[in-house]
Amino acid sequence: MARSSRSSAPEPTQGRFRRILGKTITYGLILALLVALGVAVAVAAAVRNLPSFEELRRSPTAQTIRLRDVNGTVIVSIGPNYGRWLKVSETPAVMRDAMVAVEDRRFRYHFGVDPIGLARSVKVAFERRGTGRRLQGASTISQQLARNVFLSNNYSMARKAREAILAMALEWKFSKDEILELYLNKVYFGGGSYGVDAASRTFFGHGAEELSLSEAAIIAGLVKAPSRYSPTADAQAAVGRANVVLDVMVDAGVITPAQRASAAPAEVRLASEPNQNSARYFTDWAIPQLDALIDESVEPLDVWTTLDLDMQRTATASIQSNTPEGAQAALVALDRDGAVRAMVGGRDYVSSNYNRATKAERQPGSAWKLFVYMAALESGYKVDDEVVDEPVTINGWTPRNSNGRFSGTIDLRTAFAYSVNTVAAKLGDSIGYSTVANMARRFGITSELNTQPSMVLGTADVRVIDLTAAFAAVSAGGKSIQPYGITKVSTAEGRTLYERAPPPQNILVDAWVAAGITDLLQTAVNTGTGRAAQIGRPVAGKTGTTSSNKDGWFLGFSSGLTTGVWMGRDDARPVTGLQGGAAPARAFADFMRVAVANRPVEEFTTQVELPQWQLESDEEAYYGDPSLEAQFVDENGQPIELDPAQPGPQPRDTPGDGPGPDTADKPRLDRRWIDEVTGSGGDNGNRATGQRGSGQGGP
Repeated sequence: MARSSRSSAPEPTQGRFRRILGKTITYGLILALLVALGVAVAVAAAVRNLPSFEELRRSPTAQTIRLRDVNGTVIVSIGPNYGRWLKVSETPAVMRDAMVAVEDRRFRYHFGVDPIGLARSVKVAFERRGTGRRLQGASTISQQLARNVFLSNNYSMARKAREAILAMALEWKFSKDEILELYLNKVYFGGGSYGVDAASRTFFGHGAEELSLSEAAIIAGLVKAPSRYSPTADAQAAVGRANVVLDVMVDAGVITPAQRASAAPAEVRLASEPNQNSARYFTDWAIPQLDALIDESVEPLDVWTTLDLDMQRTATASIQSNTPEGAQAALVALDRDGAVRAMVGGRDYVSSNYNRATKAERQPGSAWKLFVYMAALESGYKVDDEVVDEPVTINGWTPRNSNGRFSGTIDLRTAFAYSVNTVAAKLGDSIGYSTVANMARRFGITSELNTQPSMVLGTADVRVIDLTAAFAAVSAGGKSIQPYGITKVSTAEGRTLYERAPPPQNILVDAWVAAGITDLLQTAVNTGTGRAAQIGRPVAGKTGTTSSNKDGWFLGFSSGLTTGVWMGRDDARPVTGLQGGAAPARAFADFMRVAVANRPVEEFTTQVELPQWQLESDEEAYYGDPSLEAQFVDENGQPIELDPAQPGPQPRDTPGDGPGPDTADKPRLDRRWIDEVTGSGGDNGNRATGQRGSGQGGP
């Protein structure tokens, strides 16, 4: 009996478990059925509202967008470029096979949404969690068609859900061949071209019915990223992507290894592009921003931008006339609120539409010292503090000046004006390299930074537009500046869809820090390495040159306009005459001289009241003597030791060098200290000249 009792004891527990499991499965099935029913209802409703095949065939896919400059002049009109509508049977098999293989291998077998592809994407997203990457790679051809025809490219879970419903509705209403035909004739391939025939004519100069295997692979590779893989923008990237497509086709079994071996995307001849001006660098940068500003994908649009076509023409001319042979160049001009007035991304848009102003990351050289010296000023240094230009080694790193010489004791203003590397190294070591990096981050530099000693000389890569915005923030008195290019978007009928509101400005540094660095920047142009940037009115700026003349920079501001110029080769090879104080500074001057000609002359604010902790000497703070209003020095300029037990200043024991005996016992005011504290030194702008006016470190 005891054995029987023990054997039956677990039964109640097992029974409860089975009941719970059974209920869970039942509820799960019910929930799944309800979800499936809801999806089916949504798909059925979408099917009823779908246009017919003929209606979809006739309807335009893309908008006509007119971009206007700051004065309302049309810069460019961008609209759908359609070729001949090709039936599936008229489209070459290599084109159909390439598109299906690379975009949706199981196109013939799924119901609009690919569960296998979706599961794989979820797995990849889970493995890369924390990287901020979106769920990618799961969109079928039907989903892409639904997005292109009915939705926008704004990423959201709600949009993805609508996309899936519409994809299943398309599969319900149309055959696979009809969906593929719509897709091949409506998908965007870049260059304003929609459909394979338009893409073929744009890139190869002939209709799609003549496409070779290599050409089809190039076109199929464009769908993933039309701008990145465009053969006219980056031929090497287009060829690389086409080779990926060919490999996928072999793996999918639609071409043989022998056919793959015979294909040669690198030998494909491209059609010549129509003439286009440099304003396209700006429009290519501005147009993608529309997806984040509006949710309108059908109506024609007027886009009002910040570009000034007169400034743009001047910028183009200055770049083309000053850039050394074999080099590329970029220019960005920002108004005082961040409005982009001119943007040049290369010497010639037709030969290369790669935008070096917004995409290329290059080393800034000594232009980086903007952040080093701002961090130093904020840490307590003053523009007239004396420093020593001498050999220095920090953690095994020995910086050198470009002229190979050392000048001994100089002031901070001179060190900045002549871009003395040893002094910048000492400042970085004194205030901390993380302090410099934090200052750069504060001013909008988002590229990867390090805290090695050499970082003070500009070894981190930056973009032209970002560094220009940092200088613009200095021009704004230390307030944040965010570059922008679109002010208003309206429909052709005049209905406003978006109008920019001025964003709040953040205080990045105190006004006295901005004034101090402006003082240094102005001296660099007046007497230092940036003299070629003078334009006949106050200019503040800084040169930058990397090792072996691989990059040359000049960035500066005047009359509320801030301009950054970069020059160099795309392959980072040295270029003769590329020092920042040479070709880049001349291009800056040629542009700015015209760009600000009709603006009022503005003097810089370089003299402001310093905070109390900057005004007080250490002795004042220690002894707490409020009556001590000046620092006293002996005949050699050395501070007098004061006796805290005796109020007020005490006379010196040593005779003075005054004219009479009554002055021998009187302390002498330090004129330099007074000028520094009050900002009343009339020769501040020229203090970097004199015996120290030449032979300092390189730009």
